[in-house]
Amino acid sequence: MPFRFFNRQQAWLLPPTLGELIPLDHSARFIAEFVDSLDQETWIELEVNLDGEALGSPAYHPRALLSVWLYGFMTGVRSSRKLEGACRDQVPYLWLTGWQHPDHNCLWRFYQAHRQAMRKLLKYTVATAVKIKLIDLAVQAIDGTKIPANAARDRNYAVSDLERLLGRTEKAIAEMETQNESGEDAPPPRLPEELQRSQTLKQQIQKAMHYLEQHPKLKRVNLTDEDAQLMQGRVRIVTGYNAQAMVSPLNVERANGTGMLITAANVVNTAADSGQLAPLLR
Repeated sequence: MPFRFFNRQQAWLLPPTLGELIPLDHSARFIAEFVDSLDQETWIELEVNLDGEALGSPAYHPRALLSVWLYGFMTGVRSSRKLEGACRDQVPYLWLTGWQHPDHNCLWRFYQAHRQAMRKLLKYTVATAVKIKLIDLAVQAIDGTKIPANAARDRNYAVSDLERLLGRTEKAIAEMETQNESGEDAPPPRLPEELQRSQTLKQQIQKAMHYLEQHPKLKRVNLTDEDAQLMQGRVRIVTGYNAQAMVSPLNVERANGTGMLITAANVVNTAADSGQLAPLLR
């Protein structure tokens, strides 16, 4: 059979519109419609000013930046540098931004400024999906994964361990105070650095013991992160949390395919997944 004509220098016969480059059933259209449908009150909740500033150079529109991040999360692209590249060479991102090219610094600053408020969008997306019958919530499945905390594992202590550590700390503080008082010179106006560290540790221990008293079900506490707990991960025991996600299957007829939509998410400090179904359902 003959080959089709091939020429990388081929020009457009007629300039296309951006919409012509995106199929009608493309998921980027859902993101665009969702972002464009957010009312003024929602943008206020998201702490975004749609009016812009009167002075300064023109900035990228919040609708474009929000669309990039939402589509990135939908397609698994969560790096600001990768999103910058996508806004230059991937048609869906080019369409969502109106053929503009925000760099990674701009994208990251937008995310950092609004990351807490953007979490509210999960509720809006789930409510929208239910309203348009993309999901019916008839089937809900949950699963968890262990995520390590920013705390060392050897900083976990039981009550008995804390009492012994507190005793050693108080003894060390007493010895250093004795050394300070035995000299002929006048006492320094500030505590020595090692004494400051010991007193800080003492305060941490007392705070941890009080935390365990207030939470009798807990057996151990981490001095760095008192909420983190020891739990079995995939390959080893970690000091961290149990991240939970609930998903619902998409309506095949409405979604024109198969897949899952996250309907709820939470992070707990209990290792077992049991008992998480009811809270996520609520």
